[in-house]
Amino acid sequence: MLPWGGITCCMSAAALYLLGKSSGRDADILKSVTRLNQLKDLAQMLDTACKVLPFVVTVSGRVGSDTPINCEHSGLRGVIVEEAAEQHFMKQNDSGSWIQDSAQMLAMTKEVPWYLDDGTGRVHVLGARGATGLVLTVASETFEESGRSLVRGTLDYLQGLKMLGVKRIERVLPTGTSLTVVGEAVKDDVGTIWIQRPHKGPFYVSPKSIDQLIANLGIWARLYKYASLGFTAFGVYLIAKHAIRYILERRRLLDFQRRVRAAAAQRLEQDNDGTDGKAEDGPDVVNKDRIMPDICVICLEQEYNAVFVPCGHLCCCTTCSSHLSNCPLCRRRIDQVVRTFRH
Repeated sequence: MLPWGGITCCMSAAALYLLGKSSGRDADILKSVTRLNQLKDLAQMLDTACKVLPFVVTVSGRVGSDTPINCEHSGLRGVIVEEAAEQHFMKQNDSGSWIQDSAQMLAMTKEVPWYLDDGTGRVHVLGARGATGLVLTVASETFEESGRSLVRGTLDYLQGLKMLGVKRIERVLPTGTSLTVVGEAVKDDVGTIWIQRPHKGPFYVSPKSIDQLIANLGIWARLYKYASLGFTAFGVYLIAKHAIRYILERRRLLDFQRRVRAAAAQRLEQDNDGTDGKAEDGPDVVNKDRIMPDICVICLEQEYNAVFVPCGHLCCCTTCSSHLSNCPLCRRRIDQVVRTFRH
């Protein structure tokens, strides 16, 4: 049987190692990206930058939009708005007790074209919802209790449900929020500058600064590395333990087979010398029978010490005999197991 515990630990260690390597690679990329102190300099840098390789930059500014969204519940103005509605209820489990649960009813997202503005220029951001590090602020969270209709309540109760109400959550990226964006800078035909996801490399939209992002990636890379080493050590321990146990069992089995073959060869030699002609109740026969090892035929580890009734065979230990219903030698049904003692 394979040591699945050790194999699983080693596979987890490999996954953690890849995650740590990816975090370290992203940190190195962020260290090498071009940093801009003022957005007005980006247009000139794009004109002089190489057109073959993607021009990855990091910029900072405040969120703005010409057509912001007016949030219905919170009253905020934002550029990305997510609305979700969850139905909360009590349900009856198999044991008859009531537990609280929820199910999502509605999930809707709105986004308008928006940009970063630092006072010197504007840079439009494209595809920010798929970027790493984007955090939307919980602008509104309300709970509406369900109506107390008698008919509806009776039907829900018969189905094992008790409706509690609907929870509505509104998340928004408000205008004026300070953000740091890391991505590929491009300029369209009309001269508008966009920052989008690079074909290769990280894409970040985060309220943290570039130095904070690099520091966090370094911390995660080290944590993944240490966790990978721990899982590797534990997995190797489990595999080595299983291998040592397997080797010891194989050595025990081979030793038992060697003893059986030696005993069989010695008995065959005695038979050829004419020892079969002696009296069956003589001491020589007793010594000859004692040549065979007194080991349980099931586990091949402990000495046999259990007699089966009514067949009378003595070939198993008490531990193995407790799991048997028929004698392994004659296949007769076992009515009783009697433990024997040598002294």
